Amino acid sequence: MAACSVLLALLLAALCAAQGWRRADAALGVNWGTVSSHRAPPAVVVDLMRANRIGKVKLFDADPAVLRALAGSGIQVMVGLTNGELSSVAGSQAAADAWVAQNVSRYVGRGGVDIRYIAVGNEPFLTSYQDQFQSYVIPAMTNLQQSLVKANLASYVKLVVPCNADAYQGSVPSQGVFRTELTQIMTQLAAFLSSSGAPFVVNIYPFLSLYQNSDFPQDYAFFEGSTHPLVDGPNVYYNAFDGNFDTLVSALSKIGYGQLPIAIGEIGWPTEGAPSANLTAARTFNQGLINHITSNKGTPLRPGVPPYDVYLFGLLDEEQKSILPGNFERHWGIFSFDGQAKYPLNLGLGNPVLKNAKEMPYLPSRWCVANPVRNLDSVSDHMKLACSMADCTTLYYGGSCYGIGEKGNISYAFNSYYQAQKQDAKSCDFNGLGMITYLDPSMGECRFLVGIDDSKSSAVASCGGCCGVFCGTWVLALWAFIYLRMMGSA
Repeated sequence: MAACSVLLALLLAALCAAQGWRRADAALGVNWGTVSSHRAPPAVVVDLMRANRIGKVKLFDADPAVLRALAGSGIQVMVGLTNGELSSVAGSQAAADAWVAQNVSRYVGRGGVDIRYIAVGNEPFLTSYQDQFQSYVIPAMTNLQQSLVKANLASYVKLVVPCNADAYQGSVPSQGVFRTELTQIMTQLAAFLSSSGAPFVVNIYPFLSLYQNSDFPQDYAFFEGSTHPLVDGPNVYYNAFDGNFDTLVSALSKIGYGQLPIAIGEIGWPTEGAPSANLTAARTFNQGLINHITSNKGTPLRPGVPPYDVYLFGLLDEEQKSILPGNFERHWGIFSFDGQAKYPLNLGLGNPVLKNAKEMPYLPSRWCVANPVRNLDSVSDHMKLACSMADCTTLYYGGSCYGIGEKGNISYAFNSYYQAQKQDAKSCDFNGLGMITYLDPSMGECRFLVGIDDSKSSAVASCGGCCGVFCGTWVLALWAFIYLRMMGSA
């Protein structure tokens, strides 16, 4: 009897350990984008999320290395069917079956990846796409749903469509409607989501409203209250998030789905690349958002009902993203590319501040700078080459390296290219204008980066998520087995 009590206690302890990571039920998650030439090993990124008790992650594809690292982590995952894959999956049940088998079924199960959602496209109704993907969305969802049914996953893995906020409009929230050309497809989408128990996913960016409109009240973009509130009948809106959210609520109500749960697929604030993009503003916005969500205050049209889930954009900086929208596109991360926290932030998940990544496999501590003994009059073409292949956005107005001087700019560009080329000695030549140094040339807030050693990433990633709670549980079980055998032979 005593032996059984010991075994029960051990099993309860193991269960408690496993449940500890199921704080994944918290509403806050992160977007993990990988558009970078300095990709941190997936296992290190997973450890970073676990250290910060982040229980939900949204991916933009179904990268096998990322999914392998997430196995056994207890983190709830949204994988992504890319816009480029929509047409094939929409046009063929066999293609949908193959996609689910390749990117979902093979990873789920005991000790596997906790995949909860498949994002069918990414903002496929975006106005700038000019209906390029619109006709594929519902057929793709229909085929994927059948694939999930065949795989016995339909009750667990839900289909969603992350939508841009330009899908709806209204001068005040109560007048919110979907764009005329989207009314029919949004009604079909809402019906699909309602029947499957999935939320409507929308991306909301008050930063972009401020960036794109010089008349937009700056304090209305944040959560500290506004001197320019929006009055909509009996409802008063003191921040852009609530106003945008309720505009969607109204749009859904007008098509008969006013009670459909809403999740925020992307929201955040960049740290540089525009006058309003800086560390202080990013921290103020994100902390205000988190406090707003965790207060369960809701919005005027949904009082006491916070969003279903909220995914911060983003986890890490991505220095290879297109800068057509603006230089800020490469600086949305709450962490830098190498998992270092940019500013103090309480995610409301148990840690008062962010914890940095550990065991990052950096390249050697060396940099490429302008050769001080060479005439730099002919450097222009080399600068253009370097900045076309690597990230130089921090050198421009609103960037952390703006104002470091001409030679500083040259050195920064040279080094960015050198690190992107994994410190290949030839990449620091620039026709003799560059030189390698072992002295860190960083100046003040301007950080000259050292890249990540990709050759070590695969080795680190291969064991990512292999242990964690599950190893601990098996160790306890083995210990209990040995203990019982000893008691039985006594």
